[in-house]
Amino acid sequence: MAEKKKFLLRIDERLYASLEKWASDDFRSINAQIEYLLKDALRKAGRINNSSNMPQNESPEPPPDNN
Repeated sequence: MAEKKKFLLRIDERLYASLEKWASDDFRSINAQIEYLLKDALRKAGRINNSSNMPQNESPEPPPDNN
């Protein structure tokens, strides 16, 4: 696995609290939740695809079906 890039992220306290709650609900760390959201946004925007830009096992999971 490639080494992950480290960087400082400054974020609003309320946004952080919301991410922390969401991550907890999804049984993820905050870091994993942010990565999930970024990958999902990139995929939806057509900026990455699963076959060429990231390993298959790192692709975002589909949202849970709440029905």
